[in-house]
Parts: sequence; C-alpha cells; structure tokens
Amino acid sequence: GRFKLPTLSELHEHLFDAQFTEAHNATADVEATTRCFLELIRLKTFTADELGKADDYFITYSAANPEITQPVGLKHLNLKAESEKLRKDDQHLRSSNVDQEVIVDLQKLEDLSFTHLHNHSQYSILQSTAKVSGIIEKAYEHGMHAIALTDTGNMMAAFHFEAAANKINKRIRNEKAQAEEEGRAYNKKEILPIIGCEFNVCRDRNDKTQKDNGSKVVLLAKNKEGYQNLIKLASIAYTEGMYYVPRIDKGIVEAYKDNLMVLSGGIQGEISNLLLNVGEKQAEESLTWWKNAFKEDFYIELTRHGVEAESRLNPSLVRLANKHGVKLIATNNSFYVEKEDSIAHDVLLCVKDNQLVETPKGRGRGFRYGLENDEYYIKSSDQMKNLFQDLPQALLNTEEIVKKCDPYPLARDVLLPEYDIPSQFISAEDKKDGGKRGENAFLRHLVYEGAKKRYTEIDDALTQRIDFELETIENTGYPGYFLIVQDFCNAARDMGVSVGPGRGSAAGSVVAYTIGITNIDPMKYDLLFERFLNPDRISMPDIDIDFDDEGRGKVIDYVIEKYGANQVAQIITYGTMAAKSAVRDTARVMNLPLSEADRLAKMLPDISLNKLFEME
Repeated sequence: GRFKLPTLSELHEHLFDAQFTEAHNATADVEATTRCFLELIRLKTFTADELGKADDYFITYSAANPEITQPVGLKHLNLKAESEKLRKDDQHLRSSNVDQEVIVDLQKLEDLSFTHLHNHSQYSILQSTAKVSGIIEKAYEHGMHAIALTDTGNMMAAFHFEAAANKINKRIRNEKAQAEEEGRAYNKKEILPIIGCEFNVCRDRNDKTQKDNGSKVVLLAKNKEGYQNLIKLASIAYTEGMYYVPRIDKGIVEAYKDNLMVLSGGIQGEISNLLLNVGEKQAEESLTWWKNAFKEDFYIELTRHGVEAESRLNPSLVRLANKHGVKLIATNNSFYVEKEDSIAHDVLLCVKDNQLVETPKGRGRGFRYGLENDEYYIKSSDQMKNLFQDLPQALLNTEEIVKKCDPYPLARDVLLPEYDIPSQFISAEDKKDGGKRGENAFLRHLVYEGAKKRYTEIDDALTQRIDFELETIENTGYPGYFLIVQDFCNAARDMGVSVGPGRGSAAGSVVAYTIGITNIDPMKYDLLFERFLNPDRISMPDIDIDFDDEGRGKVIDYVIEKYGANQVAQIITYGTMAAKSAVRDTARVMNLPLSEADRLAKMLPDISLNKLFEME
C-alpha cells in the first residue's frame, strides 16, 4: 500500500507535540502552515535542491534558528462565536424594527398561500431525492395554489412536472364538484406549475482554460415564450458552456431574457458570493447589472435554513435591496420533500461523491460535502410565515410572481423538418391547408419503385399490403418521417457506413423495407405491420436504426448539414438505481461490511424499487 500524507492537524501535533485546536480558522491555518513549513526546513526534511537553495543553506538556517519554531503571536478569533454574536445582534435589530407597517402586512399574510419558488427534483442528478409527483403532492397537501420546479442546469422534468400538476388539478376539480353537490365548502385551488431552472452563471461560457462553475441564479418562465427561452439557455449551457458543469454567462442571459424572472440565487448566488468573499462594492455592481437587465422582474432571494452564513449575509442583502429598490423574495431551497428525508438525501450525496456518511461535514481534507441541517424540505405556508415574520413583504412578493405567470400547455404536435420533395409531387393545396398530399405522393412513388427492386413480382397480396401501410401512414400524418429516415439511411450506405438490417417493430413494415430503411422482408417472414403502426391507435412511429460506431458521427453530421442544427437533437436516457444496487451503494457509504451488503441485497426480489415499496 501507499502512505497517506498527514493532515495539517496531524503534522502540527507530530512536530510540536501539541494539538491544533483552531483548525479551519483562516488566520490560524495560515500561521500553523507557515510554522510547520519552517520547522520542516529546520529539521532538514527537504533537500537544498527542493528549496532551490545553495548546499550551505541549512547550516546558515540552523545557526539562525536553533530552537523549535514558535508561533508569531497572532490573535485568532473564534469565527463561529463571532458569527453567533452577529446573528444575535441581527435578531435584536429585526425585533426592534417591527413598526405599524409590518403589523399591517402580517394581517395580510393570514390569507396568503405561500409559493415555493426554488425546488429541486430527482432530475437534479444525485442532488435531490424529491420525486416530481411528490413536490406537487406536497403543494396540494399544504393547500398551495402554485409551486415552481428549478432543477440544476436542466429542464428534463418539465413535462413530468406539468403532467403531475394536471393530474392533481383533475383531482381538485372532482373534489370541488363533489363538495358542491353535497353543499360543503371547498377551499383548495388548482395548482399552477411554474417552470424554471437553476443555472450556473460564469464569466465566459466559452472559456475552458480554467475551472469556473460560476454562481447560482434561478430563472422562472412567465409564459410559453419564457419557457422556450429557458430551453434555449439550458441547451446552450450543455452544448457551448459545458465544463465540469453546464454553464451560461451574462451575455447569453441578455440575449434570451424576455418573459423571464430572476431570483438572485440565495446564499449561492453571485451577489451573495461577492458579499461573503469579495466586497460590498462588487456585490452592488452585480446587483445593478441584474436590475438593469430585468427591471421589475429581478428579485433578491432570501433563505433562512438556520445556516450561520445566512445570518451574516441576509442583513446586507436587505440593505442593498432597499438601497436599490429591488424587491425581496422568501424561499426555502428544497432538495427533499419531507424533513425526515434529510437522512436519505445525505446518503445520496455520499453516493455521489463516493464518501462515507460517518465522515464529518465540512471543507478541506478529512471532511465531506453535505447540507448543514435538515431544513431543506418543502415547508408549509405557516412555517414560512414564522421564518419571515419580520419581512412580510418578502412573503407577499411570492404572490406577485405567481400573478405574473400564465398557465400554458407543454404538449404539442411533433415538429419535423420539411423534406424537400421533387417539384412534380408538390401540391398547391398543401400550402393552403398545411396538408401532406405531396409527401404522401412522393412516398408512394418511392415505395413502388423500391418494390420493383426488392421483389421479382408485385402481386395482389403485396399491392394490398403496401396500400394498407401507405393509407395508415397517411392517416397518422407522418409521411415526412419515413422520407427523412430513408434519406439518411441511404446516405449512410453511400458514405460506406454500416446500417443495421432492422430492429424492433419497424421490421414488420413493407414500406420501410422497400425504401431502404430495413433489410428484412416482412412478407417472407410473415411479420405484422400493426405492431409498428396500428390504424386503431394513431401514434408517432418509432424506428430504431443501428449505425457502426465509427460512421455514426458521419450520419449525424449529414443530417445537421441537410436539415440544420436547430432541427436535430440527440436524446439522452436517464439511468435509475435498481433495488439491489441501491442497497449495495447505501451499505458502502454507511461503511457496512461487504458480506452484510451482499446479504441484504440478495434478500430483495428482482423488481423495481417503486413496485417493491408498493408491496404490502
């Protein structure tokens, strides 16, 4: 095995026979590091070459420093204790500033349904344990009429989020109708799903010479146009800004800011980072930029999770917001639904970072990342009102944001690139009513021309099968899909790329066989077309095509060049933890013996976790 380098505390105790009690205090760390380094020089641990000194350097140094290196006498403040003093002073200041205006606002709060605007789901990969449906269910349970989803860097859960809200709203409508029939009062309102995203905003998304994850900022869509701008920002974050994490910069935010609202990001936001680590002047400059860019749609986000840094940060944020006329917004950045889920969430973070749960949380060597406490869950309106009772306007402003948001559906017709058909097949009527007569006619032409090459004889049975398939394709409205797929399949063969013979239900289509998409004759093997496209259940066709690994890139480049980069997308697949692997991962980070982990995993049946939890 290899030796492990000592921590600063271990090295300090070894050299000076005294414990380093002020570890992770900035001034104490600097003094201890310097003292250890000088003592190692005195003990000739390094060579003269390593230090870049002459051979007689140690003689001179030992003569000047014959005794053990002593502390220089810096006074080290206990930062936690000092921060606690500031927190108490801040609480005293807040309690002494409650005036009549605040009391009036508190009365308004009684009828307020608080809206959570900063929430993460499981699609914030390995950062959250909250199911999308669980977030909506919790909003329903708390009687809230809106809630936002703001996953980190992606919007993959947007459709699931809207679908879950629609399901709950259908339940609310049914419950309301039943209550009216029975003459009962019913106060719950339908839930508005607010779609947003938590972005990493860096200095320059194109700069990949140094690591710059940037700061967090939350963007919320007001309407469908805002949602589409969020999509563009999320795509650019991956396609152009990906470096350790998906990133955007202020330049691209400026380009796609229409119909978006901005929350400053709380303790991890740019303004907060500058206040805590740089200076108030720089923080003020950042605030000014966001305010000028978004005007009344920019809000300073305040969180109160009971974290020490928040007690130092929030008074400065409030002061800057008041100075520049920016509205405050209260949030509770959530990563799990229930308070008791914090333990499972902490285990998930350990799985992500390959750390043990027993390792203490903190920064630096010998510590691991973890949330400071168990307050990062979806709290009720009353809990949020108690947290921010001294800043009622920050609560009321959540209602203002909800009123700025319009409901909009995400479902839409499938958008396909327009296939350029020969002029003799173009139908003038298609331009008037958006029909697909031209595409259907050209597809029919290709099919029968292909049939002449594939079959020695086109008999009545084959003609009947082809006409049936073409009629079904016409009814589904996707002739262009077949034209596009046959185009790049045949182009791939022309480029020398190996194309698979056909996989899945598409192999049952004579149309696909005759135009070169597949190479398996459905008539010969009596394959059913209805498994691919069913005339009684119209749905989008799905053709799986295999290309060789080396040629796949050529095909993608061909499609992008022909149809445009904005018409081509690659689909990702999310992997989920299987029951047994989840048990093994959990056992590993909880430092259980391998034999015990294996024994527990083997006790589980071979089914998914969802089905397992549903079993009685």
